[in-house]
Amino acid sequence: MRKLINVFFVAAGLMFTANVASAQQKIAHLDSEAIFAAMPEAKTASATLETLQKQKQAEIEKMRSEYTVKYEAAVAKNKTLSEANKETVGKELQAMGVELQDMEKRIGEASQKAQQDIATKQGELLAPLNAKFQTAVKAVAREKGLAYVFDSSAQNGANNLLAWEGGDDVTALVKAKLGISASAAAPKK
Repeated sequence: MRKLINVFFVAAGLMFTANVASAQQKIAHLDSEAIFAAMPEAKTASATLETLQKQKQAEIEKMRSEYTVKYEAAVAKNKTLSEANKETVGKELQAMGVELQDMEKRIGEASQKAQQDIATKQGELLAPLNAKFQTAVKAVAREKGLAYVFDSSAQNGANNLLAWEGGDDVTALVKAKLGISASAAAPKK
């Protein structure tokens, strides 16, 4: 009976120790905005996206300019409308109206297509960067024995970390894992 009681206390002690050990998992945080701002590949991707956006915007502005010219021509044509040329000018104005509506539709479609093209290109360019970032974070977490790594930068209006008291800031370690110098540019806030 005495051995059974000893076994019970030993088992209870082991369970308590296991619970305490699991409750002491290491937690760290990093600033992903600072890391991405320092990544040369992110700068290149950002420049590529900016160039594409300017190109698409220029194409749409050209279409809008053509629309404005045709609209002003229609307004000028409308001023020449009189009883004598009512039928002829009326038909021309109607044709111009149809053409203007068609141009409006094409401008709207071009704007949507431009947004889709930019989003697609952004996905193509940023997917490898995100994968590289995740790999580096996981490697640092494994090396440091971290159970959780939170992102302390606010992205998309949501912060992945509400508050922290101390903890390990592994931003510099992840930058080092990515081969980025510690003095690389920090994000502008």
